[in-house]
Amino acid sequence: MHKKTVERWSPWILLVATILLWQIICSAFSIPEYLFPSPWAIGVQLAEYSGVIAGHAWRTFWVTMAGFGIAIVVGVLLGFVIGSSRIAYAAVYPLMTAFNALPKAAFVPILVVWFGIGVGPAILTAFLISFFPIMVNIATGLATLEPELEDVLRVLGAKRWDVLTKVGLPRSMPYFYGSLKVAITLAFVGTTVSEMTAANEGIGYLLISAGSSMQMGLAFAGLMVVGAMAMVMYELFSWIEKRTTGWAHRGSQGE
Repeated sequence: MHKKTVERWSPWILLVATILLWQIICSAFSIPEYLFPSPWAIGVQLAEYSGVIAGHAWRTFWVTMAGFGIAIVVGVLLGFVIGSSRIAYAAVYPLMTAFNALPKAAFVPILVVWFGIGVGPAILTAFLISFFPIMVNIATGLATLEPELEDVLRVLGAKRWDVLTKVGLPRSMPYFYGSLKVAITLAFVGTTVSEMTAANEGIGYLLISAGSSMQMGLAFAGLMVVGAMAMVMYELFSWIEKRTTGWAHRGSQGE
């Protein structure tokens, strides 16, 4: 029981310790706020500009979720197609890996030319940067289905479609939720990067505006808000995962 309590509170303890150390360093060395603001200065800016930050944060959040939703649909469909066929896996997987290696920030100017400045480039950037982990994990979960298990199911009369939908997909769910936790953080990165160059609102736009006026406290406040939103979504998916794939966590739950 004591071990579980420590594990539950350890992230918060580390966070508080980091903030305290950060504040002590800034105060002890009298670091100017326009270079590296202290947590106190960031908190002051966060409270002073709470309304402005909230408006930009809401824009970043719903744009990110739109791109992330598209990424889930496309990632699951492509992952199912690739993972259900060895030929498709061998043919498509290397191409998708090469595509994922391309810097997504380089797509933003192209997307601006195609869709103009606004939500279009931000949504598509969030999608492009987050669909790959979902696709890979779904494909891996299906492609690594044990041949012996598949042979037994075939002997029992199951068709290929039955094996994939009734065994392969449920078996891939832990992979799927793992990919969601990674992809949602990447989606926020994609949206913020796009907003920094192709938007007139959002946290990315706020970062550029604050940086150009040397308001580092406001810029750091925006960064922390993005981090908080990503952390909340991460924890949400973790909560859903534990309640829908409990069978995959029996060992850890018994500790």
